[in-house]
Amino acid sequence: MSLLAQEAPPATPASAPAAAGAARPAAAPDAQDPKPFDKVITADAKSQHGLFTLHSVKGKLYFEIPKALLDKPLLMVATATAVPANVDHVGKALNEDVVRFVQQGNKVYFQAVSYNFAAEPNRPIASAVEASQRDTVLGSFPIETFGKNGAPVIEVSRLFNSEVGDFSARGILKGSGVDASRSYVEGSRAFPTSLRIDAVQTYGLINTPPVLPPGLPPGFSLPPQPPKSASVSIAYNIVQLPEQPMQARVMDDRVGFFSIARVDFGSDAHESKRERLITRWRLEKKDPAAALSEPVKPIVWYIDKTTPTALLPYVKKGIEAWNVAFEAAGFKNAVQARPFPSKQEDPEFDPADVRYSIIRWVPSPIANAYGPHLSDPRSGEILNANIVMYHNIMQLQRDWYITQAGAVDPRAQQLPLPDDLMGELVGYVVTHEVGHSLGFPHNMKASSLYPVDKLRDAKWLKEMGHVPTLMDYSRINYLVQPEDKIDPALLIPKIGPYDIFATKWGYAPIPEAKTAAAEKPVLDAWIREQDGKPWLRFTSPKGEGEYGDSTEAVGDADAVYATTLGIKNLQRIVKNLPKMTLKAGQDDKTLEELYRATWAQWGRELGHVTAIVGGYNFHNKHGEQAGAVYTPAAKAKQAQAVALLNEQLFKTPNWLFEPAIVERVRPQEPGNLLLAAQRNTLRALLDRGRIARLQAQEAAAAEGRAYRVDELLADLRAGIFGELQGPAAKITAPRRNLQRAYIEQLGERLVAAGGTGTDDSKPAIRAELKALKSLFAGKAASTGLERSARAQADELLDLVNRALDPRGLPATTAAAPLGLPGRGLSEELGRGHQHDESCWPAAGLR
Repeated sequence: MSLLAQEAPPATPASAPAAAGAARPAAAPDAQDPKPFDKVITADAKSQHGLFTLHSVKGKLYFEIPKALLDKPLLMVATATAVPANVDHVGKALNEDVVRFVQQGNKVYFQAVSYNFAAEPNRPIASAVEASQRDTVLGSFPIETFGKNGAPVIEVSRLFNSEVGDFSARGILKGSGVDASRSYVEGSRAFPTSLRIDAVQTYGLINTPPVLPPGLPPGFSLPPQPPKSASVSIAYNIVQLPEQPMQARVMDDRVGFFSIARVDFGSDAHESKRERLITRWRLEKKDPAAALSEPVKPIVWYIDKTTPTALLPYVKKGIEAWNVAFEAAGFKNAVQARPFPSKQEDPEFDPADVRYSIIRWVPSPIANAYGPHLSDPRSGEILNANIVMYHNIMQLQRDWYITQAGAVDPRAQQLPLPDDLMGELVGYVVTHEVGHSLGFPHNMKASSLYPVDKLRDAKWLKEMGHVPTLMDYSRINYLVQPEDKIDPALLIPKIGPYDIFATKWGYAPIPEAKTAAAEKPVLDAWIREQDGKPWLRFTSPKGEGEYGDSTEAVGDADAVYATTLGIKNLQRIVKNLPKMTLKAGQDDKTLEELYRATWAQWGRELGHVTAIVGGYNFHNKHGEQAGAVYTPAAKAKQAQAVALLNEQLFKTPNWLFEPAIVERVRPQEPGNLLLAAQRNTLRALLDRGRIARLQAQEAAAAEGRAYRVDELLADLRAGIFGELQGPAAKITAPRRNLQRAYIEQLGERLVAAGGTGTDDSKPAIRAELKALKSLFAGKAASTGLERSARAQADELLDLVNRALDPRGLPATTAAAPLGLPGRGLSEELGRGHQHDESCWPAAGLR
């Protein structure tokens, strides 16, 4: 039984009924009857006054709940503030939900409140909707005593040293349950509009049985594993919600906002309607009649005093960069940055108080940052937003800037990077994270909507930047060439036209509209600006296979052109790495890191090209907007993409095997990185989803207008087996590895093809293998080839025979990720509207 469900048994009567006429003894008091206040909250109590009054008495925590707050909705948030090694991250949000405390007799019930369903109160269905989302009772607490004005006092320690509803760390720990004997309340604080309770919880862990090697004798087993456990620190915040909910704004998926969901049963449609409300701060003009007014209450971030002194002005600049966007929404100085105030300046200031939004600097080797926020589930109003900057974000910034701007900015050709440059780079990350805290999700599509030829134009870059939004993962402008003579200050992203457009759409008041529904015509009219200015568009929720929705991309309107220029710069950069990094008295760690970062940047740029094959361009439209939503990439564009992959990836990129670097790194590392990149790209090109899209494009297009699967396979054959298709030529070791890997990939796809869905690529793949078999058979018997090439042809012939007979196919192995050892190049598609806490993993660069 849950600790929260345990209650003391009812009191037993003191005695049997007395004999007739005998004096009846006084009944013993019920053990659960409230006691006098000073018998519970003794002289030993330490009390704090705030939203509730908190009393700590000999290790027990009591809530004294004002009667005015009984039955009121409160937001409860659980966050992991300290975790065991290798378990997720500090600051991990465990759950947030609306709760309330309800008094019934001598008990207070702790309930979870749902706002999933909605209907206007005057609708006939309103009472049924309310009955369809009955509040869940999470726990009950006997009233120990009554405080001032009849406020019930309950002992709540067990609310925080056990699991309550979904407020649990079980998921991140893979735990089996909380051990209450090793869990306790560590501290508590009361603030005017919130409470914070810090608890330590210890979980038993689920033992994962080890995988035994083959060949052990029958009946062999390992001795039982001793039980394991782990402790986690959790901060519980209980926050008062606004008495009057802010007027909601209904989300439109053509503009990017985080959102909360509800089902509206009160619409005039002939079905229930699922709608989302955007999350945003409550901004109200001091002067409602003014076109530009300061807000009644600005959005303020307090900068952690642990932030490196040299970075403070750049952090402040990064926060307040959003003011240019809010001016378009009618607000002046809407976003402000302030240092932590002294006790004299603000005696009430406490960074744990949710009235204050904090940007924290965390001493961590993780190269990351994130910016979550708390919002009112009734309206979407953002109540608090704390941003966390990990110290090693600076290493990530270093790697980005050197591998993306190292060919055009002299400051990126020496180490360490100058303080002012690092400040600007950190400020860019801060602006991005503040964007999340203002309600904006990622918009990966934006970088593909600028004319790519403008990204080397100084005038355009000064006015528009190289990407329309800070919320894209379009980092430093790596297209710019040395001969362009572009000011390096223009290489770093800034607030762009999409940011201004989205801020106006989400935050500009519409005073004539008294309801969320009444705002819709105005909001829709604003959205239509996207028709004439494509760079104001947002990532499409329907965008599977959208080649312009790539992460880490600059100029992916034409990724072939952009990647060609980017690789030219990487060829310049890699030659400079030894001179930059090999210093007297230092080891080779920095050289190794930047060399791997160069490989990773090369792989990312090639990934943008891969996305074109079987890709679509999406223009998210609603009913009345004419024209196509899905437009396939042109056949010539797709063929051009494969041609670039053949030239820059499948043809060995010898420039990456820079002799002055190769002689300093592990001997097999460059070759392994190359083969991993080639395998990953082949797997992506032959992916079932991509093949299905190619076939869908063929089915929808006129004859000869689509890039067909057999044409893709023929182009790959020409690029991968060129040495075997022409005059005698030597086949190098990297090319031999690639050729074997491709046959293995085709064999794997032949087995995988033909399952559910529309993928009917099996005939094309089988035909390609048979064509290759004929090629290899002829070359293996040829006397015109040199010996090693003939041996390679014979090996490939054997692999094809086994691929055509799946019984002989070798076991598949996952391709090694490209990048730092043990870390993958994962990508975040960014299609959802929900917040992803971590923005900047070093290897994945999500």
